[in-house]
Amino acid sequence: MLEAHQLTESIFNTINAHLAEKGLFLREGTIVDATLIAAAPSTKNKNKKRDSEMHQAKKGNQWHFGMKAHIGVDAQSGLVHTVIGTAANVHDITQAQALLHGGETDVFGDAGYQGVEKREENLALPVTWHVAIRPGKRKALPNTTEGELLERIEHTKASIRAKVEHPFHVVKNLFRHRKARYKGLAKNTAQLFSLFGFANLMLARRWLLNAHTQGTF
Repeated sequence: MLEAHQLTESIFNTINAHLAEKGLFLREGTIVDATLIAAAPSTKNKNKKRDSEMHQAKKGNQWHFGMKAHIGVDAQSGLVHTVIGTAANVHDITQAQALLHGGETDVFGDAGYQGVEKREENLALPVTWHVAIRPGKRKALPNTTEGELLERIEHTKASIRAKVEHPFHVVKNLFRHRKARYKGLAKNTAQLFSLFGFANLMLARRWLLNAHTQGTF
C-alpha cells in the first residue's frame, strides 16, 4: 500500500516542506552523488534467479550486485531534496539532471560526473557545474602558483561535497540500511524516501544546533 499510493514519497515531501518553512533549504546550490545498496546475490529461492531488477556494477576493483540511491542535497544545509533509485549499473552522470530542483545556480559533483555539462539534457541548464577533476590529474598538478591555486579550488569543492556524505552515513550506518530489503526497485526506492526523510530530520536538528552555537541562525 505504501508503494502503490506513493506514501513514503509523500512523507519525504512533507518533511521537506516543513523544513523549508523553517528556512533550512536555501536552494542556491545542489550536491549530486550516489551510493550502492547491496542486494542478495543468492539464487537459492523459488525461481532460482537473482532479482532481475538489480544489476552488477564495478567500483574500484570490486564488483557489487544491487541498486543505487542517487540523491540531490542542499549545498548549504546538507539536507536531501531529491531521491532516485536505479539498478547499480546505471551511471551516476545519467541521473544528474533529474536530481536538480530547478532553482539552483551551482551544482557540485565528484569526478564521476566529469563531462556532465556536455550532455544534451544539461546544455540549456542555467547552472554552473563544479565537478572534481580525476584523482590522478589532481596528484599531477604542478608545483607552481597555478597548480597551488587549482589545488585550493579542488579542496574547496571537496569541502562542499563532503555534506553529501552525512545523509549517506545516517541511512547506511545509523539506520543500518546497507542491503536492499525487498525484491524490485519500486519497493526499495519507496523505502529510501522514508529513510532519507527521517535522516533529514536528524540532520536538520544537528544543523540548527551548530548554527545556534556559532550564532549564525
